[in-house]
Amino acid sequence: MIPLTLAEVRDLTGGTVHGTDAPDAVVVDGPVSTDSRECGAGSLYVARVGEHADGHAYVDAAVAAGAVAALTSRVVDGVPCVVVDDVQTAFGQVARGVVDRAPELRVVGITGSSGKTSAKDLLASVLSTVAETVAPVNSLNGEIGVPLTVCRVAPTTRFLVAEMGARGVGHIEYLTRIAPPQVAIVLNVGSAHVGEFGSKENIALAKSELPQAVPAEGVSVLNADDPLVRAMSEGLASRVVLVGLAPDADVRAEDVELDDRGRPTYTLVTPKGSARVSLRQSGAHHVGNSLSVAAAALELGLTLDQVVAGLRAAEAVSRWRMEITERPDGVVVVNDAYNANPDSMRAALDALAAMATTGRRWAVLGGMLELGADSDAEHTAVGGYAADRGVDRVVAVGEGARPIAAAFPAATWVPDTDAAYALLDEQLASGDVVLLKSSRDSGLRWLGDRLAGVPVPETPAASAAQGVAR
Repeated sequence: MIPLTLAEVRDLTGGTVHGTDAPDAVVVDGPVSTDSRECGAGSLYVARVGEHADGHAYVDAAVAAGAVAALTSRVVDGVPCVVVDDVQTAFGQVARGVVDRAPELRVVGITGSSGKTSAKDLLASVLSTVAETVAPVNSLNGEIGVPLTVCRVAPTTRFLVAEMGARGVGHIEYLTRIAPPQVAIVLNVGSAHVGEFGSKENIALAKSELPQAVPAEGVSVLNADDPLVRAMSEGLASRVVLVGLAPDADVRAEDVELDDRGRPTYTLVTPKGSARVSLRQSGAHHVGNSLSVAAAALELGLTLDQVVAGLRAAEAVSRWRMEITERPDGVVVVNDAYNANPDSMRAALDALAAMATTGRRWAVLGGMLELGADSDAEHTAVGGYAADRGVDRVVAVGEGARPIAAAFPAATWVPDTDAAYALLDEQLASGDVVLLKSSRDSGLRWLGDRLAGVPVPETPAASAAQGVAR
């Protein structure tokens, strides 16, 4: 990270220093972490008080691991610390201080109801081919996740890709004050978490906070194929670049084709020329993600040749996003179960339908959370969509997925992932393709790992990402 003295941390947060008489001599120049186990030499440990644990209990462990100081809400004896009223707010202030000390840094903010992490990974991969780039690990996109990412910025970092999620109106606006974007990408507005937001219009309002934060000299990259995202162009200070399949999109895809693993190839059309692009990610929905990435990268100064080469070379980074494993017995496991909403469910089923197979297409589907009063109807619609897309077998897992089973003629409902595994272990055969898709807390990603032969943690919940929002 960009080094900060404890005195600078104090000044950024308005806190008070304890445990040292020389705050200017204590220099934070290592990892900033909310997990004592991830601290190292020169670390600042952020002592959060969470739902299940009080970070202050682990300050000594953080120091033993190399931390030179802690950000706390109370004094910890014998440890240099900055004591603040609210650790989360103060952490954001520290992160903003890092951004302000990097005048050459270009910040790209990405949001959307689905696809944020995949687009973030793709953009970081492309940008890193030309300059040092920092992007979130997995889906660190909330009030803690964004500061954790920002604090990895070093004096040599040129690009920061900040994934920004929201659980309500005002959340993204807060994140843009921590990492002010020069480029904003809005992928889509779906019905994910409509139970929390109240309506798709409120979701759109929350997502629009990102392009609204972009200054006049910046650019907002908006999905031309999503009416709610396209409408965000009205009244923005920044210039707008539309992307999509729409013929009026500034950056668009033409002649899209999918191979036998559902990987897209298309003609990328831009104001700077056209080129044929082949992606390594499965699913036609990655076309839209890659168009946003291409538009942002071009705006950041990359040439068309650099963008195309970066897109062609980019591999999947974050786990459980259309992660394909070909088993020795000829079964193909497609683990896309990190999260789910009605739109991403349909996209995953489309990808399954596009994959060539000599056997059956299986969809193992779990519940989609936070859909409010529309939950049963949305799950029923997913079951019907699976039937329309030619899926051979559906396994609906858990209570939330019962309506899926009711809407699919050849569906089997099972109560949990153990029952699903027993069924699949017995019935999957060579040539079959099996897709797993659910919201994160439904646990199907661990079932996918089990089917693919990937070691599963004994306590999966313990590895859940911190600071994640939608």
